[in-house]
Amino acid sequence: MGLSAEKRVDIWKLTMTAMLSAVGFVLMFLEFSVPIMPSFIKLDLSELPALLGAFAMGPASGVMICLVKNLLHLFMTSTGGVGELSNFILGICFVLPAGLIYQRWKGKKSAILGAGTGAVLMASASILSNFYIVYPFYYNFMAKEAILKAYQAIFPGVETILECLVVFNAPFTLVKGLLSVGITILIYKHISPFLKGSYRN
Repeated sequence: MGLSAEKRVDIWKLTMTAMLSAVGFVLMFLEFSVPIMPSFIKLDLSELPALLGAFAMGPASGVMICLVKNLLHLFMTSTGGVGELSNFILGICFVLPAGLIYQRWKGKKSAILGAGTGAVLMASASILSNFYIVYPFYYNFMAKEAILKAYQAIFPGVETILECLVVFNAPFTLVKGLLSVGITILIYKHISPFLKGSYRN
C-alpha cells in the first residue's frame, strides 16, 4: 500500500526543511566584512533559507531551519555556543512573524509586510542579544575598551557599548534582514513549487 497524500506532503516538508537547513549552514560560512562596521562583525545571509521555508511550509519549518543550522554549527563553534544561541534567537524573531503573517494572508504584500516586520524585530532584538549574550562572552577574549575603540574609530560619537549596538549593530542587522527579504521576493515565486512539492502534481 502506498503512502497517503498527507504522508507524502509531510515527508516532502521534512526533506525540504533538512535541505534548507544545510543551505543555511553553508551560508553561515560565506560571510564578509562591511567597511562601515568593525572588522569582527560579518555579514551573511544564512537566514534566507529559513525565510523561504517559513513562506513555503509555514513558520514552524522556518524556526526548525534556524535551529538545525545552528545545531550543525555547534560542531565547529568558536563561541562555546553563545553565537549560535544568539543567531537562533534572532532567526526566530525574523522568520516567525514573517511566516505567521504570510500564512494568515497569502500574497506578495503580506509577504513583504511579514518579512519586513521580522527584519525590524530582529534588528531590535539584536541590541539585547548582543548586549546580554554575545558581547559578555567576547569580553573574555577582547577587552570591552578595545571593542569600544573599534567602533569609535568609525564614529567617535559613541561612548558606550550599548550606544554602539544601537547606532551600528541594529541598522546593520536590519539591512541584513532586508537583503534576505529582497532576495526572497525576487526568487520565491520561481522556486516555491519545488519547495512545496507541487511541481510533482
